[in-house]
Amino acid sequence: MAESAVGAFLFDVDGVLIATADAHGRVWRAWARLRGLDPEEVWEATQGRRRTDILRLLAPQLDPAGEHLVLDRLMAAEEPGFRAFDGAAALLRSLPPHLWAVVTSSRAHPTAARLARTGLPVPGVRICAEDVSEGKPSPEGYLTAAARLAVDPARCVVVEAGLAAGCTVYAVASTHRPAELARAHVCFPSLSEAGRALTAVHRSRLDDGC
Repeated sequence: MAESAVGAFLFDVDGVLIATADAHGRVWRAWARLRGLDPEEVWEATQGRRRTDILRLLAPQLDPAGEHLVLDRLMAAEEPGFRAFDGAAALLRSLPPHLWAVVTSSRAHPTAARLARTGLPVPGVRICAEDVSEGKPSPEGYLTAAARLAVDPARCVVVEAGLAAGCTVYAVASTHRPAELARAHVCFPSLSEAGRALTAVHRSRLDDGC
């Protein structure tokens, strides 16, 4: 996609804008031990999935409302340690508010709270777990974000997933090895480097009068 054709930027949150992977790993492994499950198998199964889908997959016999409360308590102990990746705040503030959104498997309230707590702007368009009928890897979240921004998905740049939505994907290897992100159109070793590229794309868009 030509830089001037870019219409919007869609960001994942966990592991892309905010360093949460270690905390999520501790929480899910702790939950697994409480429920007599293999911690590593549980952690592997959580990747990219909504919490509701994880519970349905791993513990369908348990009351999901009760398990959400347990997980909320475990996560509350981790929240103070969350931090934004270097370059995240500057990148997001360099983009006009109507040109970007976040798409995440996390729920709406903690997503907004984490963005604010880590000093990141909170966008008007946030597609969270409650906003879709199918979690990732379904493209529904990215397609919904594109629709709310009134932009063709083919004109969206996604950071970090979204191939199935027909978007251009900029992957960030902050919590994944580059080889794991080989299907992305471009892979960057850090958000700072991705940010420089995205800023250049946005400037090109302005230069072309888009």
